[in-house]
Amino acid sequence: MSKLKIRRDDKIVVLAGKDKGKKGKVLRTLPKEGRVVVESVAMIKRHTRPTRTSPQGGIVEKEDTIHVSNVQLVCPNCGQSTRVGHRETEEGNRVRVCKKCGVDISKS
Repeated sequence: MSKLKIRRDDKIVVLAGKDKGKKGKVLRTLPKEGRVVVESVAMIKRHTRPTRTSPQGGIVEKEDTIHVSNVQLVCPNCGQSTRVGHRETEEGNRVRVCKKCGVDISKS
């Protein structure tokens, strides 16, 4: 799998699937599998057995993974869903840029 263009704490929109159109924040990325975990999107129910750490047990709702081809980054500057480009700065660092407005979207 190639390198992911989406990182943790990015705002994304879901393009396909049962949660199409939902927006959320990326909680985790799984680069080897090409998947991401998004906050409050693709919720599944897990039946857990009582243990010492959680003596109650029961049904727990948690986020499932989504394939990266089904999500798209939302630019923090222009607020539109966009593809991610790369550009080199004067110092020689590669930064992620919004393809629509051209603004640097890397972490500040």
